[in-house]
Amino acid sequence: MRVHTEGLSLECVGGDITRQEGFDAVVNAANAQLRPGGGVAGAIHRAAGPELDRACRPLAPITTGEAVITEGFDLPNPHVIHVLGPVYGQSAQPARELAEAYESCLQVAERYQLESVAFCAISTGAFGYPVREAAEIAFTTLLKNAGRLSSVGRVRMVLYDEESLRVHEDVLEQLTGEET
Repeated sequence: MRVHTEGLSLECVGGDITRQEGFDAVVNAANAQLRPGGGVAGAIHRAAGPELDRACRPLAPITTGEAVITEGFDLPNPHVIHVLGPVYGQSAQPARELAEAYESCLQVAERYQLESVAFCAISTGAFGYPVREAAEIAFTTLLKNAGRLSSVGRVRMVLYDEESLRVHEDVLEQLTGEET
């Protein structure tokens, strides 16, 4: 599914975040220490190679909602934007912190004049954020910021499983009125 609004192309696809060719950056749902782990962070570190871990070390730790950027190394993308999303059930304001995580990624992308960013569903894996609620926050935040972006013109939400893809497409359709 793809929608266009205020100069931004926003799309949902199923797939692997580490195989998003043609994007200036992919987003890593990182841990505070920016270390390899499970889920998205583990997959990105494995695909990028050991240089990514070395590049991350001087940037750590990051705080919830904060985003930093590194090279993409062996990924098909020149950059990785690492962001720490909230742990659902442990954060006093998870919705605000999740929105801040998406906004921080956009700010980093703008600062580096990136034109395209592929996001994962931040905090929905090991951090336990309910997928529908997270999708509503993600797309609301991305749509709210669309008119403020000067370099970023293409955003892709990459969902690993069919159920997450269906939920994200449903939420995007509800928010924009576009048919899937």
